[in-house]
Amino acid sequence: MSSDGTLVFTKENLDCYLKELAKEFRKLNGKSAHAEIILVGGAAVLANYGFREMTADLDAVIEAASSMKDAINRVRDKFSLPNGWLNADFVHTGSYSPELTEISVFYKTFSNVLEVRTVKAEYLIAMKLRSGRKYKNDLSDIIGILAEHEKSNLCLSFDSIDKAVQKLYGGWEKVPEDSQKFIKDVLKNGNYRVTYDLIAEEEKMAKELLIQFEQDYPDTVRESNVNDILASLKAKRTGT
Repeated sequence: MSSDGTLVFTKENLDCYLKELAKEFRKLNGKSAHAEIILVGGAAVLANYGFREMTADLDAVIEAASSMKDAINRVRDKFSLPNGWLNADFVHTGSYSPELTEISVFYKTFSNVLEVRTVKAEYLIAMKLRSGRKYKNDLSDIIGILAEHEKSNLCLSFDSIDKAVQKLYGGWEKVPEDSQKFIKDVLKNGNYRVTYDLIAEEEKMAKELLIQFEQDYPDTVRESNVNDILASLKAKRTGT
């Protein structure tokens, strides 16, 4: 649970839920069944890196028999998880690319029936840039990934990120201009640890502003206007 009592997923309980999902899928389909899940977003960050403690949802690409939905619901009921705790709707977002199957990397196999894969490094950064949400963890995740690779002496360059963007989305045209400027500035300035804290605090503030705005003006925020709303709210808050 988070500090406000909201259920969250952590590096520690991620494997637990996936293990239970594999068990339920195997019960429904037999030991010769096979399913594949590609974890993306915050789930991929948890699986591959150590700078984030939790995520509110598990986004994934799911390749499995239709009975996987029943298995997901059984795990939901067993652990009192929210509906959509394993979110396959990710495939309908702009961050999805059919190339994810090719570039994903092996994570673990559970109960000999469920192969779990993830996205990492420059490809995960490319996906976070494509989304570019200032009120979630997209931008701080990018910096966290850069910092961990730098710490391991496996620094990610703009060229490698550019190749990932080209591979997943065919070019930068689908990446928001703010995201394009952000990654260039971050790579140029470095000092990822300090920048991470600053960006994470900005994201936290943006989320709080949006929550309050949605309470005051229900059903107003859309993907098409959220950045304009945030800019206006921040300007009011700072008096600029």
